[in-house]
Amino acid sequence: MTPAARLSAAIEILQDLITRRRPAGDAIKDWGLAHRFAGSGDRAALSGLVFDTLRRRASCAHVMGSEEPRALLLGMLATVRGMDLEAIERLCSGERFAPAPLTEDERTRLANPSLEGAAPWVRGDYPQWLDGELKAMFGEDRVDEAQALAARAPVDMRVNTLKAKPDEALAELAHLNPEPGPWSPLALRIQLGADGKQPPITAEPAFVKGAVEVQDEGSQIAAILAAPVPGSQVLDLCAGAGGKTLELAALMDNKGQLYAHDSDVRRLKPIHERLQRAGVRNVQIRAPRGAMDVLSDLEDHMDLVLVDAPCTGTGTWRRNPDAKWRVRPGALAERTAEQAKILEQAVRYVKPGGRLAYVTCSLLNAENAAQIRALLEKRPDFSVVPSTEAVLALGSRGLALRNAALDLPEGLMLTPRRTGTDGFFISILKRAG
Repeated sequence: MTPAARLSAAIEILQDLITRRRPAGDAIKDWGLAHRFAGSGDRAALSGLVFDTLRRRASCAHVMGSEEPRALLLGMLATVRGMDLEAIERLCSGERFAPAPLTEDERTRLANPSLEGAAPWVRGDYPQWLDGELKAMFGEDRVDEAQALAARAPVDMRVNTLKAKPDEALAELAHLNPEPGPWSPLALRIQLGADGKQPPITAEPAFVKGAVEVQDEGSQIAAILAAPVPGSQVLDLCAGAGGKTLELAALMDNKGQLYAHDSDVRRLKPIHERLQRAGVRNVQIRAPRGAMDVLSDLEDHMDLVLVDAPCTGTGTWRRNPDAKWRVRPGALAERTAEQAKILEQAVRYVKPGGRLAYVTCSLLNAENAAQIRALLEKRPDFSVVPSTEAVLALGSRGLALRNAALDLPEGLMLTPRRTGTDGFFISILKRAG
C-alpha cells in the first residue's frame, strides 16, 4: 500500500470505531480480514496512524475545528508527526486510493496547527468530564501528566527468574536492543522507533521458553512492593489472566502456596498455559463455581492478599488510547462500588499480622486513596505501611522511586511523567496482631 492509501484506510478504520464505539484493535483486525492484500507492514502502519490519532484526538480536533475522522487524521499528521502542509497535500492528491485534496479551510488550519488558548483537556488530550478528577489529583500539573499519558509506551518485559537471570535474558534478546528498567531489577525495556512498530516478542524463543513475559514495569513494581515471602500463603484475589500471579510465584521462588482467583472464570482461561510456560508449580487456581464459596477455607490464613482491582484504566492510556474516549462517568461509579465490595471481601482472608496490597492502574482519587480511607474507617485493625518502609522491597532503587513517584499518605502513585511507567496506585496495608 502507498502512504496515501494507508491514510485513506486509516480514515475508514477510525470512522468505523467512532461510529460503532468499539475498541481500536477490533476495528483494525476486521479491516485487515476484509483487505487481505494488506501485508504486515501495512497493518502496522495503519495501527500507528490510528493509535497516534486517538492519543491526541482532542488536540487534533481543536486544530482542525472538526471531530470527523479525516480531520483528526490530518491534524495528527501535523501536530504529532510534524508533517508540513506540502507533505500532507502530496498525500491528499485525490488520485487512486488517496484521500480527496485539501479544502481551503484545511490548508489554512494545517499551515498553523496551534493549541494556543486551548482548554486543559484539549492540551492534555483527555475527556472534559475528567478535568475535575485530574485537577484534584495533579493540580496545575494535570496537563503535563496527561500529555505523558498521550505519548507512546515502550515495550516492557519482566525476566522470569524461575527460568533465567536478568543478564541472561538481556543477552538472549540483545538483537532487540533492550535496556534494564530503571526501577524493577526484573525489567527489560525496548524503546520503539519513530514508526511505533513493536517487535514480535511472543515469537521470540526467550518468550516461548518462559524466560520473559510482557509486563509494564509499574505492574512489576506493584508485585515487588507487595513483598511475597517464599514459603508463605498468598492469595491473588483478582488474578485475571495471571500477569501478577506469575511474578508473585517467581518472587516466592515456587515455595509456599499461591492461590489464584477471579470472579469471572473466563478471565482465568489464559492463566493455565501461562503457568506451564513459566515453570510455576506453587499456584492453585480457585475458579468460581456458582454460589459456592471457593475461598472459605482461606479466611484469616493469608500472609498476603493482592487485590489488583478492576478500574477505569486511566493509567494505561498510553497503551489503550481508544479507551479514554470510551470511558463514561457512569463507569467510574460502577468501578468504585465494585472496588469497595472486593476490598470488603479481601480483608477476610488476611491473617493477623498479614498484609493487603491494593493496586489499580488508575490515576483517579475515587478509585485509589479514597478507597483506602474508606476501608480504614471500617477496619481500624488495618493500617497503611509507610512508603519509606514499603519501597525497601526494591532495595537500593526504592528510595529513588519514592522520590520520583507521587507519595500520598495512602500509597504511591506511579505515572508516565514521573516514573516512566504506566499509571499505577499501590497501597500496602498491614493487619494488626
